[in-house]
Amino acid sequence: MSRLTLETRLRAIGAERYHDRHPFHHMLHGGDCNPDQVRAWVINRWAYQAAIPMKDAAFLSRCDDPDMRRAWRSRIEDHDGGVDEGGGIRRWLKLAEAVGLDPEYVASGGGVLPATRFAVDAYIRYVRDAPLLQAVASSLTELFAPKIHEQRIAGLFKHYDFANPDSMSYFQHRLNEAPKDVAYGLAWVLDHADTPEKEDQAAAALRFKTDVLWAQLDALYSAYVTPGSIPPGAWQPGEGMA
Repeated sequence: MSRLTLETRLRAIGAERYHDRHPFHHMLHGGDCNPDQVRAWVINRWAYQAAIPMKDAAFLSRCDDPDMRRAWRSRIEDHDGGVDEGGGIRRWLKLAEAVGLDPEYVASGGGVLPATRFAVDAYIRYVRDAPLLQAVASSLTELFAPKIHEQRIAGLFKHYDFANPDSMSYFQHRLNEAPKDVAYGLAWVLDHADTPEKEDQAAAALRFKTDVLWAQLDALYSAYVTPGSIPPGAWQPGEGMA
């Protein structure tokens, strides 16, 4: 398989399976979520955002190529940032505050859905334990991230009063950060998936990651769109408010 054919195969996975197609995102971007559904999304997405630098640190601990470590560590810097200015995680807490939540409550991880925890933990373990090719390929959902960020920025600004440049700064930053990260990861996968077996492994890793993202939204939809289905221990409307 040529590099172009493999890239086309990977992009087709995103077109079919990326979570921009999920009904919850259609609700969110279309202005059909009520305030508590938005808050539930912010709380549960926090668990994923907070895990990203941890999974990247796990990846770096296995990487013996200094050039690759230098390229990869910017992902941690993007999310953790410096001591004073912070990064993507701190910007996510600005969104939490804007939707009426106590940022300390969100940062505590309280109220996260059980299925969200399982999905996030599975992703960290996968990147920690899978061969490097699959670990890198699982990050390639970032190929499709700018599109969903553009949709989200436009939809939230149009439909929700909490949206302003400060509360939306996480997504604005990711428009520049994600393409930089994925350019390196895609090139690395295309260079190293040099047998039919490895091509299949890269594709399977990307499908796994789309499942991780989709499962989180399935859990949100089940708990907060379907009446009376919030599981024990998960966030209840009215908790953790600013």
